[in-house]
Amino acid sequence: MKISKAGARCASLLCGLASICATADGSGLTLAEAIDHALARNPELRASAFRLTRAQAEIAQAQLRPAPEIGLELENFAGSGDTRGTDALESTLSFTQVLELGGKRTARVEVAEMASDVAALEQRARELDILAEVTRRFLAAASAAEQLSLAQETERVAQETLTAVSRRVAAARSPLADESRARIAAMRANLDVQQAASVWRTRRYALAASWGEAEPQFNTLRADLFAFENDPGFSALMKRVERNPAFLRFASEIRLRDAQLRLAQTQNRPDLALTLGLRQLQESGDTALVAGIAMPLNSGKRNDASLRMARAELAQAQAEQDAAAVLARTTLFGLYEEMSSARRRAEALRTEALPLARTALEQTQAGYDRGRFAFSELAGARQEMLALQSAAIESAATYHEMRTEIQRLTGEPLNPIEASQP
Repeated sequence: MKISKAGARCASLLCGLASICATADGSGLTLAEAIDHALARNPELRASAFRLTRAQAEIAQAQLRPAPEIGLELENFAGSGDTRGTDALESTLSFTQVLELGGKRTARVEVAEMASDVAALEQRARELDILAEVTRRFLAAASAAEQLSLAQETERVAQETLTAVSRRVAAARSPLADESRARIAAMRANLDVQQAASVWRTRRYALAASWGEAEPQFNTLRADLFAFENDPGFSALMKRVERNPAFLRFASEIRLRDAQLRLAQTQNRPDLALTLGLRQLQESGDTALVAGIAMPLNSGKRNDASLRMARAELAQAQAEQDAAAVLARTTLFGLYEEMSSARRRAEALRTEALPLARTALEQTQAGYDRGRFAFSELAGARQEMLALQSAAIESAATYHEMRTEIQRLTGEPLNPIEASQP
């Protein structure tokens, strides 16, 4: 599939989120590569290209003038008396051309061009939606991979703890119940690994399906969920919303409806049909020219309903644009607040809560080894640290998810510098 300029632009916009992709060398699928695959092979994008082709063909169709008509008229034959047979036959060969008045053709072409502009914006918006979905699936897969790694690490620690507790029980330094608890914790950790692995497989297949791939050709991802950018403020983001293809569509829709109204207004002026023909007089063998002109009656009144409909559609488009502006501002504010909150949570968990939990775990482990703490306290400290790690992953993933939604809404990367990166 040949990538359109609009598609390339959409890719560059969403690649503004490529900050989550690791820049170090290594194997694994990156977000930029996932976007490239979707641009090249996504079934919906291939289908949308034909809609734009159709809209462009409609412009060429609108430029055509009414086709001329040629006609043959026979009179005075197969009758009675002098008109029996073909003795009195008169035949007229005529040529008719409709002359469009009132600028109908110009208005019709303008409507087709406006419709093509709307189709182009819809295609760009569709590309942004699809690529944003690819980004969401990539983030979901990256989060699942992080959770799987955490579950595997948890299982490893649980097995080591079980081994250490078993030695303490054998040396009569800990009660037998501690070994049972440690064994249960190891079993639960193993089940958590299986669950996390299942989620990772599901999300890996969902990501590959974004470009029509039945069997994923990648086994790992290269991503850093904790790569945060310096995001602009809400006011700066709001100014970008009106440049989004989906939002620009409302402006183009208004222009289209306005063009349709002008086209409807041109219908009030009737067209003229000019006829020029050659008549053959059978009885005398003479020929003569005939000419005629025709125009519809009451064409203005018959067009009143079309005018009312065109005015209503224009007013509706203007109202929808106003409603979309209000909804966009409200949505953007909610997304921005959630993104900022998720970032604060992730940073606080990683830089403040996790170091404290890690220290508490080390102290509890040392106290348990000296017999000062029970196994339940050690297990609780370890569980608390794992819960904080999982929460940090979820918060980081939420940050990037909200950032993806904001980027789709604004139609631009949150960091303009990233748009120029390959």
